[in-house]
Amino acid sequence: METIRITGGRPLRGTLAVQGSKNAVLPILAATAAIPGRFLLRNCPAIRDVTVTLALLAGLGLRTTMEHGLVTVDSRGPLGSASDPALAGKLRSSVLLLGALLARLGEAEIPLPGGCVLGKRPLDLHLRGLETLGVRVCPENGRLLCRGRPEGGTVILPYPSVGATENLMLAALGATGPVCLIGAAQEPEIRDLAAFLTDCGADITGAGTPCIRIRPAPLHGAVHRILPDRMEAATWLCAAAATGGDLTLTNLLPDQLRPVIDVLRRAGCEITESQTSLSLRAGSLQAPGAVVTGPYPAFPTDAQATVMAALLRASGVTLFQETVFSNRFRHIPALRAMGARIETTGDLARVRGVSALHGAVVTATDLRGGAAMVIAALAAQGESQIHDAWHLDRGYGDFILRLRALGAEAHST
Repeated sequence: METIRITGGRPLRGTLAVQGSKNAVLPILAATAAIPGRFLLRNCPAIRDVTVTLALLAGLGLRTTMEHGLVTVDSRGPLGSASDPALAGKLRSSVLLLGALLARLGEAEIPLPGGCVLGKRPLDLHLRGLETLGVRVCPENGRLLCRGRPEGGTVILPYPSVGATENLMLAALGATGPVCLIGAAQEPEIRDLAAFLTDCGADITGAGTPCIRIRPAPLHGAVHRILPDRMEAATWLCAAAATGGDLTLTNLLPDQLRPVIDVLRRAGCEITESQTSLSLRAGSLQAPGAVVTGPYPAFPTDAQATVMAALLRASGVTLFQETVFSNRFRHIPALRAMGARIETTGDLARVRGVSALHGAVVTATDLRGGAAMVIAALAAQGESQIHDAWHLDRGYGDFILRLRALGAEAHST
């Protein structure tokens, strides 16, 4: 998609199945390069980031297919150690091939990732952790060259970085001794990666806690179902809340979305849950109090923009504090263009509810910021145009079709 046109003012109503998790499938796909075998992955989302990752794996020598949510990977043949720079530059998760290729081959070469629009996301924690495990790291001409079979040892992470935790888990698969990660990230996607690796024969304990232990073990192919996407679920819930809708989501694990559910409840939404589904009926929205992002289990930074968009017409003032990324308020100028009243100071944003929003022409800056613009457009009167909508293809499959299925007037070009 390049441009989305939305005529707002229609409540979203209906039932929708949540797709597989973008943030879970990408490290699992990288992991297939670390293990010789055949893999079948179910519930894979049909999104751009998955397509690019499969092309990266194919460039390394893996055989891959994808059809109707099923991905197959055969990694039993010879592998290259250098990833395609053009493809790797399209998504930051390509850095996870460092750990996977080091585990399999004892060497890896990837392009240095460029700047991130959400703020600095340096690789320091990844590289220091690999060096602690005995890997030699050599930046050279815009690329990272890493050599050496990982050794056993203890890595202490000063911040619970999801990417660094995943990269070190993958590298540890080929380590000569046990590896202990202290200060590890605890996100559900970390647990899903560990579950997949356990299906492959890995000896992993502690995933989902700050201390993960990986011991050497024989590895093989596996069948695995990808976790539901809690961030996609948050987007649909926010869209329903913003439009005064009535929505049921299936293929969902509500407990993994608890901070977002709690905020929407405090804002006046009626929410009922089962183990694998959730229904939301929007009420008259009110400011729910402060929303502070942080590492799991705190409020997720990936839901900050979409929840903000849902509360633009809530009575009162909602304070957002973004503690994870330094530049994650890039969506705010577009929301202001639609009539939102938002003041920012450093990492704080104050949203004062307005009685109505209006259509505008805006440009998406990133995946979740683009989703926030869509939510505001759905709640606004008149037509909005959202340019650079390809950002949404990175994380939302069949986005326009799913919007229309819920009653939205939306078109893409």
